[in-house]
Amino acid sequence: MKILDKYILKKYLSTFLLILVLLIPIAIVIDVSEKIDRFLRHADLSASEIIKDYYVNFVIIYGNTFMPLALFIAVIIFTSKLASNTEIIAIYSAKISFTRFLKPYFIGATIVTIIALLMNHFIVPSSNKIYEEFHRTYLQKKKIDVNDLSNVNLQLSPNEYVFFRNFNVTRNIGYHFTYERFDGQVLKYKLFADNIRWNTKDSTYKLANYRKRFYLKNKDFIESGYKFDTTFNFTPKDLITVDYLAKEMNSIKLNQYIKQARLRGVKNLNAYLVEFHKRTSLPIASYILTFIAVALGSKKRRGGMGVNLAIGITLMFVYVFFLKIAEVLGAGADTNSLIMVWIPNFIFGAIAIFLYLKNAKN
Repeated sequence: MKILDKYILKKYLSTFLLILVLLIPIAIVIDVSEKIDRFLRHADLSASEIIKDYYVNFVIIYGNTFMPLALFIAVIIFTSKLASNTEIIAIYSAKISFTRFLKPYFIGATIVTIIALLMNHFIVPSSNKIYEEFHRTYLQKKKIDVNDLSNVNLQLSPNEYVFFRNFNVTRNIGYHFTYERFDGQVLKYKLFADNIRWNTKDSTYKLANYRKRFYLKNKDFIESGYKFDTTFNFTPKDLITVDYLAKEMNSIKLNQYIKQARLRGVKNLNAYLVEFHKRTSLPIASYILTFIAVALGSKKRRGGMGVNLAIGITLMFVYVFFLKIAEVLGAGADTNSLIMVWIPNFIFGAIAIFLYLKNAKN
């Protein structure tokens, strides 16, 4: 049986890699045809920069995206080929159960899942950062300055809040600044400033035209001045809450950011939570898609491999459709992002269990 396990595992991994290698060049060709005019607009942009900063990361990102599709198609193709050559009938005739037959597939799915987990949590975010920066610099038609913020508020601790009318992260300067400190529900201290500047050398803030107001028991005390240096428990980058930044942080940093943002009172973090949970749910789907593909491909049908492939691709597109809906709904403020992200896996997991039980009986 070990020989058969090695044979199936080898076919599993080699066919998966072959499908992946075939899909990526097609994606690159389509992307080049769409972007070539934008590349040519920038005379200072060399071919080596395009390859190194854009297409190397393009391959990593889209290779990771295509993994479930490549895996599903690969398993259906080589399992259907085993069935059409009556090799699976011979395996069953040797008193080998469907459950035992799945063992090499399970090992293969485990290998792919581990690779996908490492890719999703650590490698792809780094590639996303370089890829998105290149895209914003050279390819985005309408450039949005995410560093120029307006009407910003941030909770530093359960009792501390800061407000800005405007803040420019590039220049590290904000205008119409307010800091408030509470004791329970009672306001105890308030600090105003016309502008505030972050000093990167010593991590301090320089306030200009400031006013301090102390709310005492029987009276208020006001102090004002032209310049005042102090420290706060935040940096200018903490003020940016842009959804694409989630894709650029590895999972350790993303989890830290989510925890810190919660402490600071950021209301809706579901877009970040969807990205965080998706990095685990998609790799785990390798098991589900593998078992569905084996159950479909192991049956010898009148139409041959084409019928199995058609059914498989249809199911794959339905899975992707459910996944996209779950991501959109999961990013909403009133939903549980963890449950929404895992719903496609629950649905297709149920299909995988049904098909497994059906095949195990035969």
